[in-house]
Amino acid sequence: MRRTHQVPPGSRVYAIGDVHGRLDLLDRLLGQIAADAAQAPDRRVVVVFLGDLIDRGPDSRAVIERVIAGPPDQGPLAGARYVCLRGNHEDILLQFLADFSVGPRWFRNGGLEAIRSYVGEVDGLLAHDYPRLQKMLYRALPSHHLRFLSSIPARHEEGDYLFAHAGVRPGVALDRQDPYDLMWIREPFLSAAEPMEKMVVHGHTVASEPEERVHRIGIDTGAYRTGRLTALVLDGGGRRYLRT
Repeated sequence: MRRTHQVPPGSRVYAIGDVHGRLDLLDRLLGQIAADAAQAPDRRVVVVFLGDLIDRGPDSRAVIERVIAGPPDQGPLAGARYVCLRGNHEDILLQFLADFSVGPRWFRNGGLEAIRSYVGEVDGLLAHDYPRLQKMLYRALPSHHLRFLSSIPARHEEGDYLFAHAGVRPGVALDRQDPYDLMWIREPFLSAAEPMEKMVVHGHTVASEPEERVHRIGIDTGAYRTGRLTALVLDGGGRRYLRT
C-alpha cells in the first residue's frame, strides 16, 4: 500500500518551482496562492521557494527583493511564513563573487542576465571581462541581498516532506545529505525506484508537467522559457497544483 504523506496538522504548504528572474510569473502565482489561502483562513500557511530565483529571466534583482520583503501585511498571506532555499544558481552567483573564473560556466546558464538586472546594460566586450563584471556586481549588489543569498538554507522539512532545490543522494540519511547534492544533484536521485524517509519536493530538472514518483515530486516547469511557473499545494494528505 502506498504511504500517504502528510504535512503538519492545520498547515497548508505551497512549494514554488524555479522562478529564474520571471517576476511577472511570480507575482501572478503569488496572487493565485493568496486566493487559495483565503479559502482556508484557519490554516498555518508556509510558502517554500525551491531556489533558482535568479538568472535567465530579466528580473533577478526584483525577484529577490520580492522574496526578501516576505508576505504582505494584509490579506490572506499576512502572517504566512516564507522559506527560501538555495538553488545551484544562487550558489554559483556566490562562487562568482569569490572567484571570477567561474564566470564562463555561470554565463552559459543565464548569469549575465542576473548581472544586467543589477548593473544595467552590458555591451559585447564587457560581457567577457569577468574580473570587471565581478567588481561591478559586488558594488551593485545591495548588502541585504548579499546577506540573504549567503544565509538561505539548502533544505526544509514539513511533516513527511523534505524540500530541496535539486534532490538528495539515495542511500544517504536525510540528516547527512551534502548541501552540494541538495543544490546540484540529478542522477542517481531522479531515477531512484524506492521510497525514501520523506517525500522529496524539488525543482532543478525541467519537465513539461509536474512529475510525481514514489520518492519525489518535481515541479520545475521551465518558467523562464515556457511561461509556466508551478506551485505544489500540500494540505493534510492531499496534493494539488497551481500554475500560471
